[in-house]
Amino acid sequence: MTDTTCHMSISLDGFVAGPDQSRENPLGRRGQELHGWHIGDPRATDADRAANEWLMRPRGAYVMGRNMFGPIRGAWDEDWSGWWGSEPPYHAPVFVLTHHRRAPLELDGGTTFHFITDGFDAAYSAAREAAGDAGVDIAGGASTVRQALIAGVVDELTLDIAPVLLGAGERLFDGVGTFGFEPVEVLSSPLATHVRYRRAGRVDS
Repeated sequence: MTDTTCHMSISLDGFVAGPDQSRENPLGRRGQELHGWHIGDPRATDADRAANEWLMRPRGAYVMGRNMFGPIRGAWDEDWSGWWGSEPPYHAPVFVLTHHRRAPLELDGGTTFHFITDGFDAAYSAAREAAGDAGVDIAGGASTVRQALIAGVVDELTLDIAPVLLGAGERLFDGVGTFGFEPVEVLSSPLATHVRYRRAGRVDS
C-alpha cells in the first residue's frame, strides 16, 4: 500500500490531547480518556479491535512531531529515547520534526528515529523515500497532522471519536481550511465511533 495514512483519537470537541502535556501526562490532563477503546478498557468490542488493526498495520515509514516523541523542549536530553522503551512499535524509520539537531537514534526491532530540522516537507519527502511501496503514516501529534492535511498529502484519515469533552488541549483541525475526505467505513462501540475516510476521488484500497 503506497498511501499516506493518519489515525487519530479525538474528543467530541476536537482535541487529540488534553492540556498540560508532561512526562507524567504525555497525553495531557484527561487525554488518556480518548484511548480506552484500544488501551485496557474492558468494554472494548469487536469494533474497537478492528479499528486497532487499522491503527497497528505495518507502514514503511512514519512522520511525527517532537511533542509526540517526548516532553523535552529546547536542547535535547540525550538520554531521552521516546515513550516506548527499547523496542518501539514502529519497526520502521520514523522522521521526527524538531528545531534541534540530533544524531539518528537506532532502537530494537528495526525502529530508527531521524531528527529533521528542515520542516514538514523535508521529513515527509525522506519518509516517502524510505518507505518505498510500503506507505507512510503521519503518526501525530496535532501540529504535524495539521501540516500534513494542509499540504494535502494524506490519502486515508481515520478518526476514533471518543464520547468525551476535554474543553482544552491540542486541537486537530485549527487552521485547516477544507476537509476533502469522504467516509468509507464506520464502526462503533460505547468507547468510540471509528470513521475511516478517504480523500475525495481516491479509490479505496
